[in-house]
Amino acid sequence: MAIVDDVPEAKKLPGHDHIQCVVVTPETTLLDEAVDFLALPLYDGEIGILPGRSPLIGRLGFGELRTKRAGQTHRYFVDGGFVQVRDDVVTVLTNRAIPAEKVDTEAAAQELASAQARKAITDDQQAEKARALDRARGQLRVAAHKG
Repeated sequence: MAIVDDVPEAKKLPGHDHIQCVVVTPETTLLDEAVDFLALPLYDGEIGILPGRSPLIGRLGFGELRTKRAGQTHRYFVDGGFVQVRDDVVTVLTNRAIPAEKVDTEAAAQELASAQARKAITDDQQAEKARALDRARGQLRVAAHKG
């Protein structure tokens, strides 16, 4: 999977300079700012969003949300949820969102080891084990970009 960090200026539509990115968890609104570009982990891959994007509703996976503004990239771990894109506003609803610098690498590594050791017999147990593995791996990928 290619990782996109640069905003392709030529792809922006005239009159669309920024996207308002709003990230909401059950506890708080973590982020509400204008960005040039953002990338999100959907349940089946990654999507990049530029200003002028047509409307979209998608299911989030576990992984990295990246925003780019004025040449600076900010990274967050998102714990599943949903995204809506409409009128240059991207609304992310997620159970948990953590800035990359606050992701606890040790705890994520322990979660990964625990998930790998988990016995999964039934379909439900296998699905929960897969979610736990994806969640821990997503946190570790985001934590790798600290600093």
